[in-house]
Amino acid sequence: MHIHILGICGTFMGGVATLAREAGHRVTGCDAGVYPPMSDQLRALGIDLIEGYGVDQISLQPDLFVVGNVVSRGNPLMEAILDAGLPYTSGPQWLSEHVLQGRHVLAVAGTHGKTTTTSMLTWILEACGQQPGFLVGGVPQNFGVSARLGRTEEAARPASGHPFVIEADEYDTAFFDKRSKFVHYRPRTAVLNNLEYDHADIFPDLAAIETQFHHLVRTVPRSGRLVVNIREAALERVLARGCWSEVQRFGARKEEPGALRARGEPHAFDVLRGSLKIARVDWPLLGEHNQLNALAAIAAAEHVGVAPEQAAAALATFQNVRRRLELRGEAAGVQVYDDFAHHPTAMRTTVNGLRRRVGLARILAVFEPRSNTMKLGAMKAQLPWALEEADLAFCLQGDYGWDAAEALAPMGEQAVVADSVDKLAAAVAKAARPGDQVLVMSNGGFGGIHDKLLAALAARAG
Repeated sequence: MHIHILGICGTFMGGVATLAREAGHRVTGCDAGVYPPMSDQLRALGIDLIEGYGVDQISLQPDLFVVGNVVSRGNPLMEAILDAGLPYTSGPQWLSEHVLQGRHVLAVAGTHGKTTTTSMLTWILEACGQQPGFLVGGVPQNFGVSARLGRTEEAARPASGHPFVIEADEYDTAFFDKRSKFVHYRPRTAVLNNLEYDHADIFPDLAAIETQFHHLVRTVPRSGRLVVNIREAALERVLARGCWSEVQRFGARKEEPGALRARGEPHAFDVLRGSLKIARVDWPLLGEHNQLNALAAIAAAEHVGVAPEQAAAALATFQNVRRRLELRGEAAGVQVYDDFAHHPTAMRTTVNGLRRRVGLARILAVFEPRSNTMKLGAMKAQLPWALEEADLAFCLQGDYGWDAAEALAPMGEQAVVADSVDKLAAAVAKAARPGDQVLVMSNGGFGGIHDKLLAALAARAG
């Protein structure tokens, strides 16, 4: 089959392209911005990429056009496809029909921690010999790629199929399918990690997202397992609408019958089911959020036959995901970290995780309100709360329709706002002192601020 993917350089659609190519399909694609690193990864697989959405791409005559959710009505190529009556589908639908059929799908959903937990679970299954397939919205450092088919041969196939682990996003599927992507995946094991309001561009309120999560719950079979964070009231409301599968709760703060909980510090803790110790995790990751992610991964892996003590041993060699408190460099005695955090809760937990690592050292938090939710100002009031453990906070003021300085006013002189990446980098470099930790948070490239910071710091030192 020849498929032509519209919006191929996005993390998800690039993963779909990788899986399709590995499965033996001919794959071509286009995007408004064909840029590294995804463009390099795809071209290395022999995938031809086209810049833009020109209508001349109709002449490629693929068997099917696969449409990413970045594409909307008015896109010239999409309009030509519709006018010609050519076959098209969404990325999640194609994935469901051509990759996930016959597999034991383990789907990881939640507002925060999807990429990290998906990567943890995938590594557990890999380390325990299950050779899982996976599609992750990032690059797990244990694998170096964001997607692969994994074991697919019929010999010794489990009754429910070889495992495939997928990051299950609640964002919409395509312009013609406004259901969440994860509704297409039909998991036998579903992790519900947490649930907060997000994606203000497509969801009017938290209740609307809860409805989509219940659509996911409805697709899990009776023989399946839901792995649910016991701390989340929103998830309890989701289950109260109806639940037909086994539920394994995790994250209990005290002894709860059957629920998994942690005892100890996030970097070294016992895993308990009720009052019984069932495993011990010793690893380099920090932060209570990662401790909870680990409990979720252990509970999900158990559903495909991995004992908790085996899962915990595998986590000891887990290398995390790129852009998760990733050290980008050091100059003039200042360390510069990169992190994908963009929701206030994720920002707060990221700052807290770094605080646990560096103790009393100063933390300079640098962030870009880049997500659609943040651009709309839906959570601007939470920014001082998100950043309160940082010593200084630096924010990029873009064309958001709201005033970042006003939102950060409760922080007083602790907060600095600049209207360009260059000005922001200069302000951070001027304020930084040897021993400081600079934490850059954005779900995009942030105008290359990491390298600009390191260069400015090095120039100052020289």
